[in-house]
Amino acid sequence: MRIARLSVVGAGTMGNGIAHVAAERGASVKLIDLSGDLLERAVLTIGKNLDRQVKKGLLDGEARDAALDRIETTTDLESGVVDADVVIEAVPEKSELKRTIFTALDRAAHERTILASNTSSISITEIGGFTSRPDRVIGMHFMNPVPVMQLVEVIRGLATSDETAAAVVELSRDLGKTPVEVNDFPGFVSNRVLMPMINEAATAVMEGVAEPDAIDTVMKLGMNHPMGPLALADLIGLDTCLNILEVLHRELGDDRYRPSPLLRKYVAAGWLGRKSGRGFHRYP
Repeated sequence: MRIARLSVVGAGTMGNGIAHVAAERGASVKLIDLSGDLLERAVLTIGKNLDRQVKKGLLDGEARDAALDRIETTTDLESGVVDADVVIEAVPEKSELKRTIFTALDRAAHERTILASNTSSISITEIGGFTSRPDRVIGMHFMNPVPVMQLVEVIRGLATSDETAAAVVELSRDLGKTPVEVNDFPGFVSNRVLMPMINEAATAVMEGVAEPDAIDTVMKLGMNHPMGPLALADLIGLDTCLNILEVLHRELGDDRYRPSPLLRKYVAAGWLGRKSGRGFHRYP
């Protein structure tokens, strides 16, 4: 489907990245969050990232200004989604929060509107069950940072229609992304493979096998990874990693997904990674 009117629920890192990409690609975007302060910070972040693209010669000033003009912010969910073609939810990875959001979206959005979730691990079938339109509910799992990363995992729930899946695949391409369709299993592909590696790296730190810098260097130089697993966890957010591992452990019932005690300790201490200034590494 051609991009026209897109609403994004959640103005955090993922939400503002999705809004950025959609506005840059010509969509009218409504960015929705309960916090006016967070919305203000999100728009400032989008502006800074667009300025960075201008400096790199990827965008001109006129295109930057046009993209910012296409973004409208609101704290009112109903007015924010009432005329949307697609709504993309990008709130924290908590099932009860998803239930609250999708129940409200089902009431507020037009019956033709596709409801997509940027969930990284929660079942799309479960999320669809929160609504009266499970055929129009789908997963669109963007990668962080959204303006840079190419992949979108497109996840069909049990009731997702072929029409909805085809529309979201086309929308992903319109956003300049590469869509990959995967089945609705906990963690999908990306996090089912990635999170055990991050978890094992955390356990290696806890057991004194090596320091975080050493572990990341081994994986970068020895395995040709662009970023070590602990630096990547810091970028994702250790709280997000913990939430995903808890979903994987609960849904799959396999102890290889049991979160590392050190990961739990860091999250309890507020060491969440880049966004808090400290995780497995320190950030100025």
